[in-house]
Amino acid sequence: MYKVQLNKYVVVLGLSALVVGCKAPSIMESTAKTVVPEAYNSSKDTTNTATVQWRNFFTDTNLQSLIDTALQNNQELMITLQEIEIAKNEVRLKKAALFPTVGLRAGSGIEKVGRYTSQGAGDASTEITPGKEMPDPLGDFIVGAYANWEVDIWHKLHNSKKAALTRYLATVEGKNFVLTNLVAEVANSYYELQALDNQLLIVQQNIAIQKNALEIVQWQKEAAKETELAVQKFKAEVLKSRSLEFDIRQNIKETENRINFLLGRYPQEIPRDKASVLSVVPKTIAAGIPSQLLSNRPDIKQAELELVAAKIDVKVARAEFFPSLEISAGVGFNAFKPSYLFRTPESLLYNLVGDLAAPLINRNAIKAEFNSANARQLQALYNYEKTVLNAYLEVSNQLSKIDNLEKSYDLKSQQVAALDQSINVSNDLFKSARVDYLEVLLTQRDALETKLELIETKRDQLNAVVNVYKNLGGGWK
Repeated sequence: MYKVQLNKYVVVLGLSALVVGCKAPSIMESTAKTVVPEAYNSSKDTTNTATVQWRNFFTDTNLQSLIDTALQNNQELMITLQEIEIAKNEVRLKKAALFPTVGLRAGSGIEKVGRYTSQGAGDASTEITPGKEMPDPLGDFIVGAYANWEVDIWHKLHNSKKAALTRYLATVEGKNFVLTNLVAEVANSYYELQALDNQLLIVQQNIAIQKNALEIVQWQKEAAKETELAVQKFKAEVLKSRSLEFDIRQNIKETENRINFLLGRYPQEIPRDKASVLSVVPKTIAAGIPSQLLSNRPDIKQAELELVAAKIDVKVARAEFFPSLEISAGVGFNAFKPSYLFRTPESLLYNLVGDLAAPLINRNAIKAEFNSANARQLQALYNYEKTVLNAYLEVSNQLSKIDNLEKSYDLKSQQVAALDQSINVSNDLFKSARVDYLEVLLTQRDALETKLELIETKRDQLNAVVNVYKNLGGGWK
């Protein structure tokens, strides 16, 4: 008899799967374009700076200490780590759905029905007889265990767990992406701080030169060789440089606080080498080949995993079109008096139910969710392709920037040397009245601006090296 009933269930299940499954939409196949150029330039050397650990890439001990502190205290990184925990718990949740839900139940209650109701009229408890054991009102006491289980016929639950696991791995790559950006941001801010220190020193030196020139003009005015106009022009230039000094001091303070923010701490002085930043030699970069970006860049790997998870979501959504089989069971004891509760077999209670359900009326809602899953899959596909393209362009831009900044720095260095010499020449000529004060002023101004630009170019060189290291996928290992 049980075998016959089981066969009936199998037949019903098969017919339901046949009828409903034939109407389920097919999954749209989508393949990401992962073909990248063979090289950034003519070189096809596979040596890649991204494989160098950040501690070996940044050799300044002060910078290393700052990065270490940032990796321990940065709030954005801490937030990302909690996202990993959330994703990990989501995997556990999806995995738990694969197994039966088992619980214990204990309860009690009491019920008194009206004598003249349909239930009360047929209830033997309303008949008053001597020695009656059935109480009125009627109690209800139960102790038992129950279980529910959805049979994963179409691998819907397995795919849900797989998608959750893939997203967990994506959050790990997201954490790595935060790491590489954090390391680069601390390094860039550190080099900017060093550049500001050097700019402040140059401005202070320039103020001393301008004050000396002002004294000469004042002396020449007393000797009736210059006018008050010249004196005021030189004085205005000194005041302008002093104002620039305070602007730079403010930029130093803000840059220090930006670093402190990255390090997750309140304002304090940033330990650093204040020697000439112009003497710092940028690291030599080995860019490798573009295809290495696919394995080195955490954001590309994250986008790839998100695409895989989105494809699995489509399979989960498609499984909703098929019948689901749920099995529930229970066993325990049930009686109207506590003293009868554990008498067997009279108080023994058990049940076993199989529930086969197939969507019929709400297929439009399921179809909408399936279409949305397909659209999200395409979104993930385009996002992956965009991330790969963006990674290549970032590296290409920074490599070009390093090359052009190197040439620009050489020319500006020559310009600074020429202007330094011209300051001495203009001062000598001015003392002998062979040039007017405007030429001296313009020469000093040009020299100051060019020196500040030279330091900015050096800072940009160092930042470009940091950025290409980050763009290649370095800094998180």
